[in-house]
Amino acid sequence: MGRFHRHDDGTAHAHAHEDGTAHAHDDATEHAHEDGSEHAHDAATVHVHDGDGGHSHGTPNAVPGSAPGSVPVGAPDHSGYRTGVERVEVLEAIFGENDKTAAANRAQFAAAGVRAVNLMSSPGAGKTTLLRETLSRLAGELRIGVIEGDIETSLDADRLAGFGAEIALINTGNGFGGECHLDAPMVASALPRLPLRELDLVLIENVGNLVCPAEFDVGQDARAMVYAITEGEEKPLKYPVMFRSCELVVVNKMDLLPYLGFDLDGFVENLRKVNPAADLIFASARTGDGVDAWCNWLRARR
Repeated sequence: MGRFHRHDDGTAHAHAHEDGTAHAHDDATEHAHEDGSEHAHDAATVHVHDGDGGHSHGTPNAVPGSAPGSVPVGAPDHSGYRTGVERVEVLEAIFGENDKTAAANRAQFAAAGVRAVNLMSSPGAGKTTLLRETLSRLAGELRIGVIEGDIETSLDADRLAGFGAEIALINTGNGFGGECHLDAPMVASALPRLPLRELDLVLIENVGNLVCPAEFDVGQDARAMVYAITEGEEKPLKYPVMFRSCELVVVNKMDLLPYLGFDLDGFVENLRKVNPAADLIFASARTGDGVDAWCNWLRARR
């Protein structure tokens, strides 16, 4: 994954890898390419090099006819940053690199005849407990692989052992900067550890976080999230990117509803404001209620 950093002289770079290299300069800099060409860049120029040494300059997805350095169409508002436009350009380059790897991951899944589901939630919402129940119920019916993402430890991966699933652990603190999400290059690093051609389904348990995991395509066929009613009914409004990105929301810990002042109707109303089309399953991974409906949803993804 590309990383953004500044040098003492103020020069900013976002570095990517392989043939999708991208980096930004915030001052006039000059450099050479492998093919011998040499050129300078104006402030905050982003450029991408392809395999034959070609490259393009300017702001990705800018409005046609707009001034150089204008904010890309549909980009979030970064005007509060002193380096707002530069930040947008760097993020565009980073996400562009991620999306290339996500497409390659998706192609690997497809070539192996595997469906992949990216399962997201906040910490403690019950993803791992739901996955334990899932593996228990689908054992012998579906051949399942799990990519388990955590910043540190193998605790959740250990909890999923013994159900017949192939498990590949990714600790983002081990070589990936301790990121609070999985991205496509991380998932790509796990694929050689799974026998894809012997699997039907790969479940990607993302790092617990209601923000960043929703922003990164990892090559999945579908996104789902586990939401616990202990989190409050307002969360779809506070974290709309996560709730908007999902095809399914599993509303978990429903067994606690009699003991909480949780407004279930209010939650559904808030969810529909940001994602009118999401499927809803009401469940308790602890008691098993609703887990069959979740398993049926997974079966339908095949």
